[in-house]
Amino acid sequence: MSIAIKVENISKAYQLGQIGTGTISRDLERWIAKLRGKEDPFLKIGEENDRTTVSKSNVVWSLKDINFEIQQGDAVGVIGRNGAGKSTLLKLLSRVTSPTTGIIKARGRIASLLEVGTGFHPELTGRENIYLNGAILGMRKKEIDKKFDEIVDFSGVERYIDTPVKRYSSGMYVRLAFAVAAHLDSEILIVDEVLAVGDAEFQKKCLGKMGDLSKGQGRTVLFVSHNMNSIEALCNKGLLLSNGHILKTAPIKEVIENYISIKMVSEVYEGTGIIKSARILTTEPVLFKKTNFCFEVVFNSEIDIYNIILGFVIKDEFGNNVIGVNNKHYQSEKLNNSFIKSGKIKIVIDRISLLPGNYIIDLFLGDSNSDLQAIENALKFTIQNTKILNSSAALDFRLNKLHIENINWSLESYEENN
Repeated sequence: MSIAIKVENISKAYQLGQIGTGTISRDLERWIAKLRGKEDPFLKIGEENDRTTVSKSNVVWSLKDINFEIQQGDAVGVIGRNGAGKSTLLKLLSRVTSPTTGIIKARGRIASLLEVGTGFHPELTGRENIYLNGAILGMRKKEIDKKFDEIVDFSGVERYIDTPVKRYSSGMYVRLAFAVAAHLDSEILIVDEVLAVGDAEFQKKCLGKMGDLSKGQGRTVLFVSHNMNSIEALCNKGLLLSNGHILKTAPIKEVIENYISIKMVSEVYEGTGIIKSARILTTEPVLFKKTNFCFEVVFNSEIDIYNIILGFVIKDEFGNNVIGVNNKHYQSEKLNNSFIKSGKIKIVIDRISLLPGNYIIDLFLGDSNSDLQAIENALKFTIQNTKILNSSAALDFRLNKLHIENINWSLESYEENN
């Protein structure tokens, strides 16, 4: 099997703030180095793209020393947290931007869908944009004519095909843009998270089409998504990025497991903001439909908080939201209609009804006017299976998510100002 894409020592640096080094002499040094084919002398002091640390440099490496090969016909899922460098990598592969260092070799034409309206001119109609996109990909008019009806039918925007796309909704934009990218005769298809804009039915349709292109027609597909279920269903291989570096390239299940292990955090959170700590109080194993689940959040504010609101979101191990709830709709004399500076809020979920698996909790603390602090991936817990779990019960609780009427809130050891 031949190689479709080969990436050798690719790096991409961006300068923060205004373009330029700040002095004419340094700008001249950069210009002379470029003329001589040398590396920019001021990129050596740049830092990797880590959003959890405070930068001391005005140059950030979005990607650093990336090397990999993709075989023809592979469907590759590009995985990583926000800021890992996924979109930057796809832009380099699509030739939207150039790498700072390194070489990219691609065999065949590349069709890409990186964001809503990529390659579309807003003043042109849907029909005209189909031909414009085809021409950009190097296709002849006769080739586009053969695919035109199929593209329009797949997109579902036939009624509006002669309307300027500036009047399209974001969903219509994505429908037509994906239909063009998927049906024109390109050897490599690159799709970013943009499919999340479409409805569930269209997303399923798109995944089916990409699977057909990869498995049925032998085309190469690169797909970025935070939905691990979609990634696993479509892709046979995975590429895991973190802070601009490749952590792993392997079969997709192995890469997803590695990604999940990175995302899972401890059962105790400690911070320096208003939320000082959070921890799981349940000591026995959390069983499906049998065990109370309990955790607490300790907060301390320098100013009075009126009508304090604590919210939490439970996500599955793939990052999909299962439920989000807060105490706003619960009657509590201590939590509502009070000025509070500090305290410990205890949340008890009676007989938790989540399917077996790993779960993550995001925390949010605010007042009646705004959010004061949000913490992603603050806590984790695991639901274990029990003998009572069967397929019908699993379906019932997947649909009903979590019974929020069984959540009890209590505020302990608090400081109140009236």
